[in-house]
Amino acid sequence: MPNVPEIRVARLTLREIHLPLREPFRISSGVMADRRILLLELEEADGARTWSECVADALPNYSPETIDTCWLAITEWIAPRVLGAAFAHPRDIWPVLDRDIRGHQMAKAALEMGCWALAAEKEGVPLARLLGGTRDWIETGISLGIQASPEALVQRAAAAVAEGYRKVKLKIEPGRDVAYVRAVREALPDAPLMADANNAYTLAQADVLQQLDAFGLMMIEQPLAHDDLLRHAALQKQLATPVCLDETITSVDRAEDMLALDAGRIINIKPGRVGGFTQSIAIHDVCARSGVPVWCGGMLESGVGRAYNVALASLPNFTKPGDLSPSARYWARDVVDPEWTMDADGRVRVPLDRPGIGVTVNMDRVDALTVRTLTLGV
Repeated sequence: MPNVPEIRVARLTLREIHLPLREPFRISSGVMADRRILLLELEEADGARTWSECVADALPNYSPETIDTCWLAITEWIAPRVLGAAFAHPRDIWPVLDRDIRGHQMAKAALEMGCWALAAEKEGVPLARLLGGTRDWIETGISLGIQASPEALVQRAAAAVAEGYRKVKLKIEPGRDVAYVRAVREALPDAPLMADANNAYTLAQADVLQQLDAFGLMMIEQPLAHDDLLRHAALQKQLATPVCLDETITSVDRAEDMLALDAGRIINIKPGRVGGFTQSIAIHDVCARSGVPVWCGGMLESGVGRAYNVALASLPNFTKPGDLSPSARYWARDVVDPEWTMDADGRVRVPLDRPGIGVTVNMDRVDALTVRTLTLGV
């Protein structure tokens, strides 16, 4: 990794924007039509600045955090530990934020990751290279929400394959699972498919999940409760398909526990979920040493959050396609220039031609979408 100059954030501005989705997105825990997004603008006294994104949802249905709890946590506890303080390297920020503040990983990540990007700006290097990334292009997957019928899901999946996506994630829930996945597999016998349950099942429904083994899936993501490693270990013993853990992995320790228990064989690393880049890199390294592949999931981020995911997914053990769909997949108009795109081979380019996050925030667009703002400084 490149050497970095000292980081000292002098000013932090929080903005909540409301960004409408092209169409409602449905998973087992609910439906979203408009995305409330918390953006952070970080500035140094010398004029260096960058943007980051807090990925928390409006409701606590994915994690206990929400955009409102994160706003509180950042302003009351997290920002005061960073504003005006000098850090020799962005990796030094996580221990400061983690000390005596339990949880609030997404709130911590928004500021911690922003400091990594600020360091990249000051050093004049792309964020991906500062993190230790080695890839120029990232294979891209798509996440398809729960559909009204198997036929509707087949239509969506076929369109995704035709567009070039390297992985097609099928959201499932009880009653909309085996028949839906079977229909897609029969229509697309060679497609790279996976299923994502978002905690919708219990171990008593293992027989249903076992039926998915017949469809040659890449993985079944987070079938059981978000905090239950023991039952995931019991389930993995009953499945040929690898279990991928998402919500369960909130720290390096939880990743190590998964490996020790064989509670899963793939990890979806979402940097916001684990507290930022320092923790994400540590989990990546633990998995690399154990021969366990990882990939980068999405949280319906704007183009700002997408920049951070693309940078992280350039690390060498991100060997499965990430949920890094182009801007047009979710938004009629994103908040960054250029918007994120995907080539015909289903890949997103890592922006290595400029320092920092690789995109510019469109201030006219952000101003039009902003519903509240707060500036903190020293």
